[in-house]
Amino acid sequence: MNESSKRPDKIRFAGRTLFLTKDTSLIRRQLAGEDLAYDPNLPLMDNISTDEITPAWVCFYYDETLGRYVYVGMRENAVQPDEVKNGRFSVVVSGLSKGCGSSRETAPFAEKAAGIELIIAKTIEKIYEQNAQNIGLLTSTDFGLIERIMRGEEIPLAEFTRGLDAISKAIVEYGGLFNYNKARLAGEVSPPPITTLPRPMNIVEKIIARHAFVTAGKIGVQAVKPGDALFAVADVRFSHEYVTPMAEALFRQALGPDARVTEPQSVFAFRDHLTFLGQIMPRKHREMGLLERAEGLAATQQQFAARQGIKYYGERPEGGSEAICHNAVVEDIALPGQIVIGTDSHTCMAGVLGCFAFGVGATDMANAWYTKDVRLRVPETVRFVLKGKKRADVTAKDVMLYILATDYMKQGRGIGQVLEFAGEGLRDWPMDERATLTNMAVEAGGFTGIIEPDAVTLDYLVRMRGLSPERVRELFVFSDPDAEYAATFEIDLAQIRPMVAMPGDPRNGIPIDQLPGEIKIDIAYGGSCTGGKMTDMDMYAAVLGRALEQGKRVAPGVELYLQFGSQKIKEYARRKGYIEIFERVGARLIDPSCGACINAGPGASDSPEKVTVSAQNRNFPGRSGPGKVYLASPYVVAASAIAGKIVAPEEFLRVPEADLATV
Repeated sequence: MNESSKRPDKIRFAGRTLFLTKDTSLIRRQLAGEDLAYDPNLPLMDNISTDEITPAWVCFYYDETLGRYVYVGMRENAVQPDEVKNGRFSVVVSGLSKGCGSSRETAPFAEKAAGIELIIAKTIEKIYEQNAQNIGLLTSTDFGLIERIMRGEEIPLAEFTRGLDAISKAIVEYGGLFNYNKARLAGEVSPPPITTLPRPMNIVEKIIARHAFVTAGKIGVQAVKPGDALFAVADVRFSHEYVTPMAEALFRQALGPDARVTEPQSVFAFRDHLTFLGQIMPRKHREMGLLERAEGLAATQQQFAARQGIKYYGERPEGGSEAICHNAVVEDIALPGQIVIGTDSHTCMAGVLGCFAFGVGATDMANAWYTKDVRLRVPETVRFVLKGKKRADVTAKDVMLYILATDYMKQGRGIGQVLEFAGEGLRDWPMDERATLTNMAVEAGGFTGIIEPDAVTLDYLVRMRGLSPERVRELFVFSDPDAEYAATFEIDLAQIRPMVAMPGDPRNGIPIDQLPGEIKIDIAYGGSCTGGKMTDMDMYAAVLGRALEQGKRVAPGVELYLQFGSQKIKEYARRKGYIEIFERVGARLIDPSCGACINAGPGASDSPEKVTVSAQNRNFPGRSGPGKVYLASPYVVAASAIAGKIVAPEEFLRVPEADLATV
């Protein structure tokens, strides 16, 4: 590689500018050929998720075909296939939190394949922005560029690297991660050395410092601070069938057809996202040949795993998958103090073990298969100290919906930050409840979530893995008492009531008693990595068992789906006698898979009129079908299934009145 391989110092954007506005009729007018003048007061669409940019079915493609379908999942069906590509747009402008949701790299890839060169938004989600940089798609939060671009000015490349760390800046200059790494491996460019002096560090900073790549054979530095840019060596790398084929294509393209994964024993592949797709795929998608494409993803991944000699979690003869990747990583794989990367935004769930776990895109994973390392900019951390004791009808899901609804999160201030959960209020929480907190950190746009390991962590790993207590304790990492945080919040658990997130965004949380009238439901879904854990099964059984005692079953016209996160969780439910309770009350039981959470299994809606209350982690438009999705705790999901409408669960819980009184 030589200097000519870098981008030019100035860029002119010759295409049109597409404003993604809250008024979708304005989007339609632009797609029909009208050019809007820039108006700083124009209401722009916020929280455009990767589910809207590339809906689940679009991700069955992983080539230039993606450009035909960019934005086809947008609310109100604002965009149809080929319209963006045929519209000759090179710049797209939107509001807050562009690219929230899944870590799917197909989203920016589809935008680039449609001819888009630059994304401008008020705030941009961390994983999405990194994926865009990796593939050479420019991003900016500077709205002052818009009029200059529309006048035809050449824009200095420096406008798009201002404020970036040294590694991200170089990746943008080289037009993507693979070009940068070619130059890096050729010795033409090097990450800057970490010169941070010893300082008090939080748990994430300590883990990063220990894993920092220095030179070949030398790992670890004495300290890091927020903003430091580096490559860190990952202990665990995993992917699933949605992303593995795209990552493998990039891997082979960059390194040749005989490229081998480095240290395959620390690499894992999961058949867990599309296991039940055939049960719910609409006819029009079948006629497009999408079921065959989806099955091809699974076959490609299985062949890759066999060829590379990596551990493969596949389907079970009796039905379903062995496990959802996130459940398996916590149950079987990750350990405290490690760095864990996966091709899914909810990789952060593993932070419950006291490890630094986060989602990456296909390009980052393809790179990490070879180098074992992943690029990082040391993130800031915000600390949530949980105090007091929560009410008996309140769960970790309610606590997380409460946190997500704070101004700090709704204004996007948590984007790219680590959410560290601590405090006496957590001490008696089981691991599964703690995992709900770390799992949903990404719904705030966070980098990840993490909880310091303690006696509960120790007991869990000894019991689940058969590890020795001494070995586990050696792995524990703790924040220094005087570590620095971007912000610290104290949460009085006693003040939190059962919550529900209104449709459209997990940050739309309100107490159930503030719902605007009666919300009748068609579907109640208890499952996903967030809502399909062992403790979640305890909650479903507590409510549904009480309903049976009262002579009640699932309300007429309501479908209740309960889906296990892993085969281990299903066996746990069987041992506890829950299967019988679930079946007697009228629930439909589903074997492990991501399923309805990603509109790929039973429990997803099939029409805009359907209303769902779900224990999953996100409810972006189109996420689980075209209907409206309310997020709630397992207690609320089960109680609502019996009532036929969204209700608080106290009627079905044997709880002293004093615990249920509003504090």
